[in-house]
Amino acid sequence: MLFTSYGFIAFLAVLFALYYLVPRRFQWLLLLAADVVFYACAGWQGLLFMAATITVSWASTNLMGANLRKQKSYLASPEGKALERDERRAFKKHNEKYRKRIFILALIIDLGILAALKYTNFIISNVNSVFGASVGAVDWVLPLGISFYTFQTVSYVIDVYWEKVEPERNILRVALFTSFFPLLIQGPISRFGDLKDTLFAEHKADFKQISFGFQRILWGYFKKLVIADRLLVAVTALCGDPSTYTGAYVFIGAVLYAAELYADFTGGIDITIGIAQVLGVKVQENFIRPYFSRSIAEYWRRWHISMGTWFKDYIFYPLSVAPWLLKLSKNARKKISDGFGRKLSVYVSTIVTWFLTGLWHGAAWNFVVWGLLNAFFILLAEEFKPVSHRFREKHGALVNGFCYRVFETLRTFLLMCSLRILDCYRDVAVSFRAFGSIFTELNWDEAFSGTLLQLGLSGTDYIVAGLGVIVMFAVSCVQEKRGSVRESLWEKPVLSYAVFFVLAVAVLTLGAYGVGYDASQFIYNQF
Repeated sequence: MLFTSYGFIAFLAVLFALYYLVPRRFQWLLLLAADVVFYACAGWQGLLFMAATITVSWASTNLMGANLRKQKSYLASPEGKALERDERRAFKKHNEKYRKRIFILALIIDLGILAALKYTNFIISNVNSVFGASVGAVDWVLPLGISFYTFQTVSYVIDVYWEKVEPERNILRVALFTSFFPLLIQGPISRFGDLKDTLFAEHKADFKQISFGFQRILWGYFKKLVIADRLLVAVTALCGDPSTYTGAYVFIGAVLYAAELYADFTGGIDITIGIAQVLGVKVQENFIRPYFSRSIAEYWRRWHISMGTWFKDYIFYPLSVAPWLLKLSKNARKKISDGFGRKLSVYVSTIVTWFLTGLWHGAAWNFVVWGLLNAFFILLAEEFKPVSHRFREKHGALVNGFCYRVFETLRTFLLMCSLRILDCYRDVAVSFRAFGSIFTELNWDEAFSGTLLQLGLSGTDYIVAGLGVIVMFAVSCVQEKRGSVRESLWEKPVLSYAVFFVLAVAVLTLGAYGVGYDASQFIYNQF
């Protein structure tokens, strides 16, 4: 059931109507029932794998929680207080080992399900390629949103192990946290501690929040249907024939894909957050105008924020302080150089984190190379920080000027467009050849001599998409300077209703609908 299908709209209408009619104490159970219905539409087999993840996570966290409570209770008892210092330390260590075994087993099962379903064929294809074998691919179902709900649930298990949150004893609540349907398609990857206060709470109908929610949903559909799905036609044509469309076409395709991906992904997130807001559930923002970034590091603090913070909190930080890596860094300081040793743990952690980030996006080498290239440019910028700092100190007026800010923003945008060529062509060799052709084949005159009108889009389509991008950019500029547009419009109800009426008309009349008026799926559905 795609977010852009008529079936999903009908599903939402029924859910919204029932949500504020049922007794409030049953609202979260209604959401759980809605999750089951939504997920069942994508295939009952997927529900079995999700149920396994839910059961393992619930059981493991409660076993860890029970053991910790037992430990604290015993140490607070007269018998526990009578223990010698070494005996207390040994008792704690024994219990910590037990919890660690439970924790590791839960991670192996949860991540093992994801790895088996998503990466088995990738491993088989590489084994066949390297050893000349002919092992057949497995025909396993890939559950909808498995990467998102697995990471979300794993974060819950880790947070319980780290004693950041209390384990939830009701398995149905764990099930709702794991399966909350707006988050399944493309996130945000939420944390249990952030979501539980509103996800399980009783909600009264709040006209302002419900209005804001519907406005956010409408804005998301505008981005998706008017801009993303329209540009998709041209991007598919350009990237689908790399031998014909080279040089200027590669550059144009990369820029169009950047606009398409942003409209598609942020549009989906807008729909997600809007649905949650109508239901009274607070979901974190996943984008903060990333194309305004002045460096690649800043870009990743603004783009897909929940994914970035997940890898930072659960991969980068723990790995950078791992005893074996700190020991390796210490040895490197002695045997190679002090500067190299100091940086080694950070650099290894960065490379591993981005390798896994790329692999999370897809079981293919183009995603792995994409992740490693992100790591390379982030570390390169880190190496050049002293030079950059001296330049900024010497040319402060220039650096703080509008033109230089535009230069840095444009530089970051073009760099990210270049890296995304790997996503466009889905083949490492083809991607590098295509990128190289930008500089070797000067066919700009040919590209703008009418060829772009042969890609499936008319001149009107380009105008509509261009105007849509301008609207997105204008809204982003207002948000960057003044904050929420909806809050500003709320104080002017006539203007507010007029704006969103025009937006609704634009979606209905200008939306790029496919055969049978069925829009395409969101790009991040595949992950």
